[in-house]
Amino acid sequence: MRTVLVVAGLIVEKTKILLAQRRVGSHRGGLWEFPGGKIKESEEPRQALRRELQEELGIEVEVGTLVEAAFHVYPEYPILLLAYLCRVREGVPSPLGCQELRWVRADELQGFPMSPADEPIRGRVLFLRDRFSPF
Repeated sequence: MRTVLVVAGLIVEKTKILLAQRRVGSHRGGLWEFPGGKIKESEEPRQALRRELQEELGIEVEVGTLVEAAFHVYPEYPILLLAYLCRVREGVPSPLGCQELRWVRADELQGFPMSPADEPIRGRVLFLRDRFSPF
């Protein structure tokens, strides 16, 4: 089975990070995640993340440092999730491709049921919370 490459944005504004809730009725619907999506075959990860966040949230972002890479095997296929720090350059995030959006503090992350692949990313954010800055 081929590994699917996926990107996620750790979109930070002041002391909060943006979470997206998967649409109810979709695969893993109702769970929260760091917004992003699949990398197309011809894309570089940062380019894919900018595209996905434009499509799903209607924003332009500046993509910064790779924070974590997490491998997870779902029953359908394995994924490698690359999570990058991001900063909104233009627009206001809107839930175009998800159920809901929430800005949360790092210490609030534990209260959100997350997609399994996002769990290691949450752990990294919690570990880095005192130094958490997008750039």
